[in-house]
Amino acid sequence: HSLIFLWCASIIDPPREEVPAAVKSAFEAKIKIIMITWDYGLTAEAIAKRIGLQQWEHISMIAGEQLTALSDIQLVQILQTPWPIIFSRTSPEDKLRIVNLLRKTHNIVAVTGDGINDAPALKSAHIWVAMGKIGTDVAKDASEIVLLDDSFHTLVYAIKEWRIIF
Repeated sequence: HSLIFLWCASIIDPPREEVPAAVKSAFEAKIKIIMITWDYGLTAEAIAKRIGLQQWEHISMIAGEQLTALSDIQLVQILQTPWPIIFSRTSPEDKLRIVNLLRKTHNIVAVTGDGINDAPALKSAHIWVAMGKIGTDVAKDASEIVLLDDSFHTLVYAIKEWRIIF
């Protein structure tokens, strides 16, 4: 009862400088980006703007509660749209469901992750990519590829090179 509120602090984890260029490069290479996050919708939308996801005409924003209410058929229809999709307030089960539906509809799926909650989706994807610097040991152990520089640009470049080789 004798405490006095002095101040409030907030933390921002800004996207890296190279991410907007990597996002643009991914779209030019016809790599569809789906952002799946635990963040709130407004936070996810702000990040999407900063990295250039919202420069396209359409973008789908789906919150966890909306995702849960969608049937698999409805979700597949959304996943098949050509524009970016942002899923906010998702659980590990939601991530896994999205990855599995993408695979069932004959998409090549690469999942990046850095946390323990990403491990099920990483293991279900075709290409499992963990962040080497900030990633947890669980995410790294669940992955085939570990990005030593944690750079989305490195992943986009690797996909482009793989396509040339393939």
